[in-house]
Amino acid sequence: MLHHLFSGRGAELDEDSIIKSATGIRNTVVWKKLFKFQRDGVVGAIDKLNRFGGCIIADSVGLGKTFEALAIIKYHELRNDRVLVLCPKRLRDNWTLYKANDQRNFLAPDRFNYDVLNHTDLSRDDGSSGDIDLANVNWGNYDLVVIDESHNFRNKAAHNDRETRYGRLMTRIIKAGVKTRVLMLSATPVNNRLADLKNQIAFVTEGDDSALMAHGIPSIESTTRLAQKQFNRWLDLDEAERTPGRLIDMLGFDYFSLLDLLTIARSRKHVVKYYGTSETGRFPDRLKPINIKADVDRTGEFRPIRDINLEIRKLHLAVYAPLRYVMPQKQAAYDTKYGTQVRGGESFFRQVDREESLIHLLRVNVLKRMESAVTSFALTVERQLADIDRTLARIDAHVESIDELDVTDIDFDDPTIESLVVGNKVKVLLCDVDLLRWKQDLVEDRNRLATLLAQARQVDRVATQS
Repeated sequence: MLHHLFSGRGAELDEDSIIKSATGIRNTVVWKKLFKFQRDGVVGAIDKLNRFGGCIIADSVGLGKTFEALAIIKYHELRNDRVLVLCPKRLRDNWTLYKANDQRNFLAPDRFNYDVLNHTDLSRDDGSSGDIDLANVNWGNYDLVVIDESHNFRNKAAHNDRETRYGRLMTRIIKAGVKTRVLMLSATPVNNRLADLKNQIAFVTEGDDSALMAHGIPSIESTTRLAQKQFNRWLDLDEAERTPGRLIDMLGFDYFSLLDLLTIARSRKHVVKYYGTSETGRFPDRLKPINIKADVDRTGEFRPIRDINLEIRKLHLAVYAPLRYVMPQKQAAYDTKYGTQVRGGESFFRQVDREESLIHLLRVNVLKRMESAVTSFALTVERQLADIDRTLARIDAHVESIDELDVTDIDFDDPTIESLVVGNKVKVLLCDVDLLRWKQDLVEDRNRLATLLAQARQVDRVATQS
């Protein structure tokens, strides 16, 4: 929406001058299939590809980004350019169909000849992807790369010094070999933050932060970072002040200029307003969603999900948090053994804090199983009950050690102390734990989970009888 404010800036694009280098493009089937707004999108994208080396087509869902991209691909193929399409695996068939000798391919007369690879193929060094041998691909020989669902490449950070898909795309295809233009397709180029756009633009600029300086953008990094900062400030405003107009003023001109230079984004309202509906026909109305809240079981006797959630929130899940029950005089020793220094030693992350974070995730996980199916919920509860029973048995069998044990010196792999320890990765000496308090919480969890399990099994039994 913000980009559209600047969509009319500048002179009209001259279709003849832009596509003249691809003689015959107007005679192709794909070109003739396009609506006027789609042809304008193709012309605009080709112009940006020629001037800047890249473009993001961010038209709304259902406006034909794939067919616009196919027309752009045909434009480059008519110039004898080699084209690669990168797409999610689930969309692979969408792209391979239009280059196949298949009765369903109504674009068969255009004889498309581009290569298709999955996003995940960039993580592989060998094997096959369709009819392409990945070990022998000449990665640096593509004149145009089309990235479908390009927002999947919004993050470029490497993990454990391993080259990511983003890095391989940048170094092996875009930077290596011949000059490569990049066409990106995404209805949501900005997912979580405005800076998502920066990493996708880096494909166009080959990582050069000052590549658009001549066009009024001294630094792409600074422009996106400032825009994100201003957007965060806008979110903190009072509701009365948090208006679209205020956001436009706060984001500033540079961010919109960046969008205008490298993106094409139209909505259905934009198409209706500027192109009318005589050619496309009227867009269907979007119906309001209907919320259906079905009963969990046919008899209607199972407790509402809201009540189940409240019950789950009351769980201590004590079996997964033994450090919570370590006696105060022993806590420092466990902090030393399992804690982690972070940020160059400026702060200390305690294992007991990790356990509390895990407890929150486990509560969510139990509820998600409930949302999935009552059977899944029952299986999860059964596993947790089994963990509790094993821990209670270990506590009941525990005999106080005569010798004083020090957690900092003890070898937990010693089989002779197995009966004195609980835990898997994080092990705790039973003699260091307030066993009375821990056992009380374990028993309370067991009773609560047993009640939930009995109710879940009742639903299973009724469903089986039905």
